[in-house]
Amino acid sequence: MKITLYSLLLSAGLLLMACSTPQSQFGVYQQSDGTIGVHAPKDAKEEEAQAMALAECKKLGKRTVTILDSRKTVNDRFPMTYIYLCR
Repeated sequence: MKITLYSLLLSAGLLLMACSTPQSQFGVYQQSDGTIGVHAPKDAKEEEAQAMALAECKKLGKRTVTILDSRKTVNDRFPMTYIYLCR
């Protein structure tokens, strides 16, 4: 069996997708002051929340995000909320 570069890249991509939290489990919203809020599920990492905020910022024509605040919530589904500033 011949292993090609394509099959290695495909396998690595599938492995990374299996380890991350699905986008549909995040709550992403734009606040009235222009910041981006991300409600993250229990098993999500901060880097995943930042990636969601960056995707929202790119829709607004911005290229980077900076974290302003992170706080715990009383919501069982979204125990963490992160606030980001688009730049």
